[in-house]
Amino acid sequence: MSADTASLNPDQGRSFDPMLIRTVGFDADDTLWHSETFFAVTEDRFRALLAPWCSEEEVSERLLTRERDNLRVFGYGIKGFTLSMIETAIAASNGAIPVGAIQEIVEWGKEMLAHPVELLDGVEFVVGELEQKYRLVLLTKGDLFHQESKIAESGLADRFDAVEVMAEKDEVSYRRVLSRLEIDPATFFMVGNSVRSDVLPILNIGGQAAHIPYAITWGHEQTTSEDQTLEFPVLSSIREVPALLSARD
Repeated sequence: MSADTASLNPDQGRSFDPMLIRTVGFDADDTLWHSETFFAVTEDRFRALLAPWCSEEEVSERLLTRERDNLRVFGYGIKGFTLSMIETAIAASNGAIPVGAIQEIVEWGKEMLAHPVELLDGVEFVVGELEQKYRLVLLTKGDLFHQESKIAESGLADRFDAVEVMAEKDEVSYRRVLSRLEIDPATFFMVGNSVRSDVLPILNIGGQAAHIPYAITWGHEQTTSEDQTLEFPVLSSIREVPALLSARD
């Protein structure tokens, strides 16, 4: 098992124990399929578009701030990202951004929504392996329509016993979902690319989780060392998940 353990305070929480696990949960975006890469490419184009008015760093800072402010209104996903780009462009240019440029931003959003689902390496194998031993659930967040479309296109929907598109991934939301699915948190194991959304909330409600870092992490999902006071395995690939759980056999 080639897993590291992230921990600043080993006395908090409990050590990883695969013997307890009965249900395995997977995040979707950047855990099962690529997502943030497409946001990054579009943000590069957006910074270039606003070059006459702002530096690249300022554009990124303004956009992230706008996205965070808009989460409670638009939620997560490409549609909210696109609207945040439009608002940022208008504000950063003091209203001078041409109508044609606004239309270009809209087209970028449409391109992102139409992009085919690209599974990460090893996903089909790992899901197929684990579904023989565990109850599998897919827990994601974002725009309901788009997430459902991606799940269907992925070809993985039938491999999961339950699929939940959550408005937010926090302790309250996880408790609600697990209760509805009749899953005891103590027997639940979550796998995801975000420490903030996929790992810490699960640990804090008594479950277990593993982090699989993606190449790019959205600024809103980034955590500091002060946030990570609980133990959890850190994997380099989803292919390592079966080995991590193999001590149960």
